[in-house]
Amino acid sequence: MPLRATVPCLLLVACAGVQTDDTDGDVWRGTDTGDSGEPALPLADLTFEAEALGADELNPHGDGSGRVRLTASADDAVRYVFLVEGSAPVEREDGVLEVTLTEEGLLDHTFAVLAFAADGASAREERTMKVQVGSDGRRLIFADEFDRDGAVDPSKWLAQHRPPLDGGWFNGELQHYTERLDNAWVSDGTLKIRARRERYTVEGSARDFTSARLNARFAFAYGRVEVRAKLPSAAGAWPAIWTLGANVNELGNPFGTTYGNVGWPACGEVDILEQVGWDKQHTIAHFHWADTRTGEYAHEGGELRVPTSTTAFHVYALEWDAERLEVFVDDDLVWSMPNDAGRPYDNPHYLLLNVAVGGNLGGDVPASFDEAVMEVDWVRIYE
Repeated sequence: MPLRATVPCLLLVACAGVQTDDTDGDVWRGTDTGDSGEPALPLADLTFEAEALGADELNPHGDGSGRVRLTASADDAVRYVFLVEGSAPVEREDGVLEVTLTEEGLLDHTFAVLAFAADGASAREERTMKVQVGSDGRRLIFADEFDRDGAVDPSKWLAQHRPPLDGGWFNGELQHYTERLDNAWVSDGTLKIRARRERYTVEGSARDFTSARLNARFAFAYGRVEVRAKLPSAAGAWPAIWTLGANVNELGNPFGTTYGNVGWPACGEVDILEQVGWDKQHTIAHFHWADTRTGEYAHEGGELRVPTSTTAFHVYALEWDAERLEVFVDDDLVWSMPNDAGRPYDNPHYLLLNVAVGGNLGGDVPASFDEAVMEVDWVRIYE
């Protein structure tokens, strides 16, 4: 579902009536009078701005703190009375009020203002706007909603296509990855990564299958990764949603040596989602690394039964902080691992999406295999 790109979340609002049960009814109906006792003419040129603080392109409804700045201005106004839904009126002479909302969630909130001149003239405006409160204090720092048809956004993704291992790929995989729209494209609000049977040659090396491997051009350390995806049903397909340390000396690293230059598994790997080619009822979470003290290879992980993995979308998520790494499918924990000094999970990582064919976890590819598609609704990374 697309995120609205309003930067910042600044709303210039139109005049409308405000109704309230507050006992100060005359104030909220705008029936203040001047010294003559007669109702004054309406006050002209009232503007009213409501700004969700911390809003940006990725977080158009605020940073989760619930803080909102209300700003009103009118010619000849000497005082302003603000009403926040569910709260008592607050008067300000300068026309500025900051409030903090406490009801958690992405909810509609109504704000209103009355401006008064010395002679009793008045005007009023109100607005209802969405404000994000809560979300564990997280802030969205990377997202792709896949809402523009065509090729994937090259500013966000590197389509790795040069084979890194003697004309082939790791883990005994049988495909070549390509940059072509035949293998990765966006349509109808989702990304499609398609592995297909076809003879394809790269740098003199011929393979019988093609697919796509997309490496995010975004490095992050700690936070939450969420990928909403539907997995391919074809036997022999090996879908993966995973991360590598951004210091890896791998050909497809979008950052080169910016973050360092170490091999695998010293860089650390997090498999948020893998699924073997012969079992489409379960998903796997796994961690691979080299012990930072001994250099020895280590790994651990587990699996979860997800019988609708190929027929419905699920959210595959990683929670990562200085204490633990945890992988979930929707709200179900798949595996939890401590983040201690012997594990290299204090350095930035980048996200990868791909569908391999055959190999260690793809297994045998049946003669009936034609294509396999992983569909991704969105990718979101929170700090």
